[in-house]
Formats: sequence, structure tokens, C-alpha cells
Amino acid sequence: MDRLPSGTTAMEGMIEKRSHRQREIIARLRSGRTLSVAALATDLEVSEETIRRELRALEDQGVIIREHGGARIATQVHEGPLHQRMEENADAKQRIARAAADLVPDGGIVFIDSGTTSCFIARQLLDRRALTVITNSLTVASDLGGINNNRLFLAGGQMDYDYRAFSDHSAQAYVRGLTPHLAILSVGGISLDRGLMDFHPGEAEMSKIAYATSQRVLLAADASKFGRYALVQTAALNDVDILVTDKPLDEDFARAFAHAEVVIA
Repeated sequence: MDRLPSGTTAMEGMIEKRSHRQREIIARLRSGRTLSVAALATDLEVSEETIRRELRALEDQGVIIREHGGARIATQVHEGPLHQRMEENADAKQRIARAAADLVPDGGIVFIDSGTTSCFIARQLLDRRALTVITNSLTVASDLGGINNNRLFLAGGQMDYDYRAFSDHSAQAYVRGLTPHLAILSVGGISLDRGLMDFHPGEAEMSKIAYATSQRVLLAADASKFGRYALVQTAALNDVDILVTDKPLDEDFARAFAHAEVVIA
């Protein structure tokens, strides 16, 4: 009589362990890169056969795409709500934000987009004075508006509640008429062959406008964005004036950004 509960508990433990392991695999694949079975096995300290079994299960769920010797996440068409994205790579984004804020002087005219890294940067600008802040982000506007003699220009229109931002045609037209000294932009993916990309078509268009109207562009991107694909192309790599990231660039990306000021946070 004692064996059935004991056996059931063990089975439940196996299911829970597998579920946790699958979550760990998904977390590592979210960068958009293809990771090998061997690399995942080493990272998670399990056998390659265990990884293959988990990948088969995730493929059946439509979460990942298996490739020869490895796997990648299924193509993403959106990033998820702001509060969820704010938690992803938060330590790296915080370091990037501190380094980027050092490049913003008092009195500057700054466009700040609605990306999570940009929201982190805005929080690091609370001590700046007399900024002119242009943004389509309600979060950025709430953080920087009404303090330290700042002026705030908020692009309005139909609000995207997942992003807490405005990026429809009305918002785009508003931003298009302004000429910031510096645009602080985030990005969904950075590719050597496709350039800079974003997941949200409206946000991608806001980035295109900012690249066209700003004197200089500061791109804030953590290491997970490099080699990652997104939905909509926004700009070429050589459109970036300042790149702030959290890890040294590999050789190919270092060459691609040789024209820019690169800051490693």
C-alpha cells in the first residue's frame, strides 16, 4: 500500500524536473541563436540524450525548431508585455543604462524610445537638469516629466498597452517633426547581414524616424541581441553613432561597428 504514493511522488518529481529543464532550455534559446545539443548538455549538466529528449518534446509543442546537432527558438513575432521584458537580462540592462546616461548632458534634446533598455536609461537620467525629452513611452514620460526643469514632448495616439507606448501613425507624425540632438534607441535584433531589426512594426517605424531626424543615435543593446533576428528591419549597422552594450563584441561585430563609438558597460 505504501508503494503507490511513493511511486506517484517520484513520477510527479520527474515531470516537474523535466518542466523546469525545458524552461531552462527555452531561456537559453531566447537569444535567437542556434545552440548545439552538446552546449546545452554541458550548460545544464545533463546528458546529450536527455537534451535530445527535451528538444523533441519542445518541438512537438511548437516552441523550438530542431536543426542538425542543435535547436533554435521558433520565430517570434512579438516580444511580450513591457513588465515581462523588463525582467529579461535586467542586470545587463542596468549596467548599460548607467554607461549610457553618462553620455547625456544637462540641457540636451533627447528622443527616448519605448524599449526596456531605454526605460532603464531614463531612470538613470533622474538627476539631469533641463532636458528636453521626446518620447513615445508612457513609462519614460512618467519618469522624466515634471522634474528638474525638464520639458517633455509625448507622442500621442492609440496606446499599445503591452508596450505602454504610442507608435501609431499619429505618434509617428508627431515625432517626425522634431529634431533631437541624440536618440536613445533599443533594438530587437542585430544581424551582420540584415542590420538592425525590431519585433513591433510601429516601434520599428519610430526607430526609422529617429535615425532620420536625430543628429546622433545611441543604440543600447545587451549581448543577447547580437546574432538575433526580429520581424522588421529598421536601419543599417553603420547608422549607429554610439553603441552601448554589456560584453565585448566578437570579431565580426567589432568590424561591423568599427565606425561607431563602442562603450562596454
